[in-house]
Amino acid sequence: MGFGLIVIGDEILSGRREDKHLRRTIELLGARGLALDWAEYVGDERERITATLRRTFAGSDVVFCTGGIGATPDDHTRQCAAAALGVPLALHPEAREQITQRIIETAEGDPAKADLNRPDNQHRFKMGEFPVGARIIPNSYNRIPGFSVADHHFMPGFPVMAWPMMEWVLDTYYADLFHQRGQAERSFFVFEAPESTLTPLMERVEAAFPGIRVFSLPSVGDAQRGEIFARRHIDLGVKGAAEHVEAAYAMLRDGVTGLGFEVVEN
Repeated sequence: MGFGLIVIGDEILSGRREDKHLRRTIELLGARGLALDWAEYVGDERERITATLRRTFAGSDVVFCTGGIGATPDDHTRQCAAAALGVPLALHPEAREQITQRIIETAEGDPAKADLNRPDNQHRFKMGEFPVGARIIPNSYNRIPGFSVADHHFMPGFPVMAWPMMEWVLDTYYADLFHQRGQAERSFFVFEAPESTLTPLMERVEAAFPGIRVFSLPSVGDAQRGEIFARRHIDLGVKGAAEHVEAAYAMLRDGVTGLGFEVVEN
């Protein structure tokens, strides 16, 4: 079981809005000893959203999906989730209760605004129509819930709503997975070293330590970080099973210095 993120919305792909969910999802998972395994961005196109969800529903990953669960013409996620599952949409009874409470609260004592039969209030209930069999995700910001189906969890695109909902999902359903992976990471900077020269060493480290992956993040230079970083350098390190990280790191660092390259601890 891995963790994935799907961010839905034309506004992300067009650049009208910048995605903030990726970094925050990584942070929320990391604080619980978990890691994000993959992420995808999808525009507001029903066929593509449905195909994406049909594929991920067939897998075993925990998937967080943000965006498109409102009730305006450009919101398609609820309908696409139902289509991918082959089930109809239906007004969830708990969602109806939460939306009713929201209507009453925003009416501020005005009985006309609190009339549930008003067309605008009836339209609000559309936001509680989820695939049959779904569970709600409470929304502490404005009561309009998200929903879960199996290990897929759907929430609004607004960070102020989505992030607390994501935390609730993690703490409610996946607490038994927290801090079970025993993952760690260490790296250093190596200067003026060709990756091709370092690659055999990187392969030896991975072969020597099962569960360890070596990563190499090259830079042509970044003068804003200081004079030393203005030179060509690589952020080189290891990540994976915590019990092997220190030894793998030492092997990698010693191997680089043995090749005669300058190393600066990260």
